[in-house]
Amino acid sequence: MDRRHFLRTSSAAALAAPAGGYFVAGAEPKPLRVGLVGTGWDGKCSLFRLLQVAPVEVVALCDVDKKMLAEAADLITARAKAPKKPRLHADYRELLKEKDCDVVMVETPDHWHALPAIAAMEAGADVWVQKPVSVDVLEGKAMLDAARKHKKVVQVVTQRRSTPHLADAKEKVIKEGKLGTVGHVEICCYYHMRSGDKPPVTKVPEFFDYEMWTGPAPLREYDAPFYKDLDANLPHRRWWRAFTEYGNGIVGDMCIHMLDMVRWMLDLGWPTRVSSTGGILVQKNAKSNISDTQSATFEFPSLTVTWQHRTWGSTPDPEYPWAAFIYGDKGTLKASVNKYEFFPQGSNRPTVTGTALFEEDKFPEDKTEKDLERHVASALRRHWQDFLKARESRGKPVADIEQGHISSASCILANLSQQLGRSITWNPEKHVCVGDDEATKLLKRPYRAPWKHPADAV
Repeated sequence: MDRRHFLRTSSAAALAAPAGGYFVAGAEPKPLRVGLVGTGWDGKCSLFRLLQVAPVEVVALCDVDKKMLAEAADLITARAKAPKKPRLHADYRELLKEKDCDVVMVETPDHWHALPAIAAMEAGADVWVQKPVSVDVLEGKAMLDAARKHKKVVQVVTQRRSTPHLADAKEKVIKEGKLGTVGHVEICCYYHMRSGDKPPVTKVPEFFDYEMWTGPAPLREYDAPFYKDLDANLPHRRWWRAFTEYGNGIVGDMCIHMLDMVRWMLDLGWPTRVSSTGGILVQKNAKSNISDTQSATFEFPSLTVTWQHRTWGSTPDPEYPWAAFIYGDKGTLKASVNKYEFFPQGSNRPTVTGTALFEEDKFPEDKTEKDLERHVASALRRHWQDFLKARESRGKPVADIEQGHISSASCILANLSQQLGRSITWNPEKHVCVGDDEATKLLKRPYRAPWKHPADAV
């Protein structure tokens, strides 16, 4: 059985049998050759789900943390039952020189998504890239342009689009018209996830290339908190999310998931206008410079979507701390990563419900894998299956780079609105903020030399 036939038949079988049965019996197919850039928690979690649904050869790993890289090599080799370890690199450009990857996974911090993803496409690989796709709007546009130019399949890890119970909600509630006319959506996150620490400036560990880790971002004094045990020795896992130099705060981290989910469920394109207010209103003693409180409004032609996050205080609905509430004139849909409920208008009892799918009988490693968010495992497996199907057809996956760019850029525009103190009217065809030259200039962040912004490529 050749590889093309395997991927066609296995992808179809997987999608037809959502509870399992992903492998095709018979002769061993040629494995998918994969390279992973960024071997932290997200990267390993995504890769381990791929190993569950397809034959894979992990040919190369890349990370700027030597200890993390070595640990990942051991874990991945054991999990893949591979005869030898993958090649190890500290620079993604060295990984890509070999041009031996069918797929490159970009599982880095946000400020390092655009350049490796575009370089991987130029090297001939299809790409799996973490959300948000970019830290500024024009990075995302450059990634979309590269995907179309090089005819590459790019799947963004906005896996709510592949979450079984949410797909069920879309079919049984939205498509069946139970909501009626939808005029408003609320999305939120009330997790206390903003760092309250004041880590001191300290010496960079010898095993960590902080210069390369920083890359095109501003070079801050090194103040990542380190711990005694290796497993907690992950400066790029949580610490960096507290700073706007490397990402877009909780809007860029959490809002994008819920906004993208709503856009997928309701078939929404670009918002026409975005506005946002907030800031550091309560947790003023922390070193973190991302907002602890923020509201945003995304105006679409037929409805509005509003976002709210607080990293302090209580949750209005304890059962839905990170969620979407879709309001129609016939009822309300509540949806989260754990469950959904549809309430007909005037009733406090749900008539259609669903919960996260766990497949631990078929994939027992889900029970014991360290740090795995167990509810997300089935979603990631289906996200990979969709990606493999798109690679076979050379079509667009469910979370195509264009969709990832729209959701990412919308969140970035919300942060720009908060920064500027005014609403932004958006022209997606020209990628400009209408009548606002100052805002348009902020669509591209300065890069630290010698790195060059992909929007400046000739």
